[in-house]
Amino acid sequence: MKQSPLFTSYDLLKETWDEMYSNDLKLRDQYEMISGYLRNTPIEELMKKEDLSKQLFMNQGVTFTVYNDEKGIEKIFPFDILPRIITSEEWDKIERGIKQRITALNLFIKDMYHDQFILKDEVVPTSLIYNCPYFLREMKGVKPPFDIYVHITGVDLIRNNDGEFYVLEDNLRTPSGVSYMLENREISKRIFPGVLPKCNVRTVSSYPDILYKKLKLCTTQDNPNVVLLTPGIYNSAYYEHTTLARLMGIELVEGSDLVVRDHIVYMKTTFGLERVDVIYRRVDDDFLDPMEFKADSVLGVAGIMAAYRKGNVTIVNAPGTGVADDKAVYTFVPDMIKYYLNEEPILKNIETYQLSKPDDLAYVKKNINKVVIKKVDGSGGYGMLMGHEASDKEISEYMKVVDKNPAAFIAQPILKLSTAPCFIDGKLSPRCVDLRPYALYGPDGIEICPGGLTRVALKKGSLVVNSSQGGGSKDTWVIK
Repeated sequence: MKQSPLFTSYDLLKETWDEMYSNDLKLRDQYEMISGYLRNTPIEELMKKEDLSKQLFMNQGVTFTVYNDEKGIEKIFPFDILPRIITSEEWDKIERGIKQRITALNLFIKDMYHDQFILKDEVVPTSLIYNCPYFLREMKGVKPPFDIYVHITGVDLIRNNDGEFYVLEDNLRTPSGVSYMLENREISKRIFPGVLPKCNVRTVSSYPDILYKKLKLCTTQDNPNVVLLTPGIYNSAYYEHTTLARLMGIELVEGSDLVVRDHIVYMKTTFGLERVDVIYRRVDDDFLDPMEFKADSVLGVAGIMAAYRKGNVTIVNAPGTGVADDKAVYTFVPDMIKYYLNEEPILKNIETYQLSKPDDLAYVKKNINKVVIKKVDGSGGYGMLMGHEASDKEISEYMKVVDKNPAAFIAQPILKLSTAPCFIDGKLSPRCVDLRPYALYGPDGIEICPGGLTRVALKKGSLVVNSSQGGGSKDTWVIK
């Protein structure tokens, strides 16, 4: 097979797992078909497809928000046209591992707000929970329908240089990004017509239907009225809120559209008040109810927590789920799996140092150039210290903050994220990627959408995949 100029500059990174090539530059089986397609497609045509994808994203208004960009906060979401391909065998392990993890995490959250057996048995430190900013005392003793707290989860995975997938973090509060997963697939269908069926790619397009089915099942009400509660147009994920509401055929509401009467939630309509049974909320806990949390919040609904405790409305995800996705609590998830399920974890955690422990803090200070330090309540790639990139001054200033409250930080080894081929400047080039599959939990079980959002560090050599930090995304193909 002749060497296409498209592939001539594909330089594997040292000690890094590449999704397309093995270490000896042998093409992995799952990339055979797409590789053949690329070799037989002129580069000029691929560049036209890249331009088309940008135009389609622009026309659809697929944007995200960067709050600290003074030039303008609305950005078109960067998209790489080449898919990231996962085999059915790899996906089977991911799926089993996520189901196991979510089952244990849901049991943990229930335990935290009821008997707290895992604390009494000293498997998880009590101080860790009561110092967790996401532990809601207002949820103590509250029983959601079917004992399900975590209905929607986005689990961040990375593939290390050993080829195994590891869990980077669990997103259990208001996980975002699924609209990009759906839009990426629609773009792929447009720019690679006929290729997906030939590759036997599993569908992700049924996600909104499955989500709607799960939402309707998570209440005991017949023919429930489901709404999506958004903070409004200035929220970074507002595009996603509008997209999901439209695809599910439900009302998109803001806090001012809802009112509580006699512990029942109603939606204001032109025909009067209409009862609401299920709220898929994209509003954070602190802003959910001004009567119980932030008194000046205009994003939530006064009295909604009282209605929830009475069992008159289901809130998805349940308030207080953040107690299980705090970055410090994350370190104990393997212990939770063993404790509640009596099983060994299928997916491993990344080694994590708790800086509240003197030995861990001392190790991190001594090996600062080998670790990344994160805030336990951080997100979006903000507030991190990448030890191998930071200057001495940056490290000194950051560690002064750490020393004031070490419990607010964790550290992890700087990992070798796997790379996937990206179409950049007319050539293929490896870039670091992660993966966020989406899981839906209802009374009828857990379903995981076969694919998820692959995020890409589009800057050469970067490990940060967050869109707010210069990252983008690509379609994820799980082949049958």
